[in-house]
Amino acid sequence: MNRRLALLAAVSAASVVSSAAGADWKKLLERTLEGDAASGAASAALSNDEVVAGLKEALARGAERAVASLGQSDGFLGNAAVRIPLPESLRGVASVLETFGQQRYAEDFVRTMNRAAESAVPEAGPILGDAIRQMSVDDARTILDGPDDAATRYFRRVGEERLTARVRPIVTEATSRAGVTASYKQMVDRAGPAAGLVGGESLDLDGYVTGKALDGLFAVIAAEEKRIREDPAARGTDLLRKVFGAGG
Repeated sequence: MNRRLALLAAVSAASVVSSAAGADWKKLLERTLEGDAASGAASAALSNDEVVAGLKEALARGAERAVASLGQSDGFLGNAAVRIPLPESLRGVASVLETFGQQRYAEDFVRTMNRAAESAVPEAGPILGDAIRQMSVDDARTILDGPDDAATRYFRRVGEERLTARVRPIVTEATSRAGVTASYKQMVDRAGPAAGLVGGESLDLDGYVTGKALDGLFAVIAAEEKRIREDPAARGTDLLRKVFGAGG
C-alpha cells in the first residue's frame, strides 16, 4: 500500500475515535500531507485534466448557486451581506427624513434598488459560463494553489468588464420597472432643502446598482468557493473531493 492509500486508511479509522482525539488526527493528517507533497511522488499528483475539470466543476457550482440565491425575491434585500444600501451621498437626506418620521421614503428607495439587482443578476449566468469554459491549465493551477477567493478573483479578471456591459442595461430596465428613479426623486423631494446634500443629477443610479449587484454576486461566489475548499461535505462529487482534498 503506497503512502496515500495508507493515509486514507488511517483517516477512515480515525472516524471512530472520540471528538477529543480529532485534533490529533488532524495534525497527523496535515503532517502526512506535507511529507507526501515534499516527496513529489508522481502517483499522488493530479493530472492537468483533473485539475481543470475539478476547478470548472467547482466554479460552475459556485456560480450557479450564487445566481440562484441572488436572482430571486429578497436575494439581495433579505441578505444583509449583500443588501444594497443607500448611496453615501444620500445618507444625509435619509437622516433628515428619519428626523421627521418619513424614513419610509428612503426605505422604499432601498427596496426598489435591491429589486432591480435581483432582476438583473440572472443575466450574469452565460458570461460566468464563458469564463469557466475558457479556463486554462495555468489558471486552474493558480486557483487551486491560491487563497480562498482565488477562483472569484479569476471571475473578476476574466469576466467583470463583460458582466458590467451585460448587466447594466438590464439594471436600467429593472430600475425603471421597479420605480427606482421615481422613488429616488420622491425621497429627495420629501427631504426639501436637505436635497442640497445630494450630488444633484450627477448621481448615476444605474451605475451604482450595477456595481453593487456585481459586488454581491462575487461575494456570494467567494463564500461558496471558501466553503468547498474548507468543508469536505460541501464538495459533493468524487472529482471535487480529489482536487480540493489534494489542494488543501
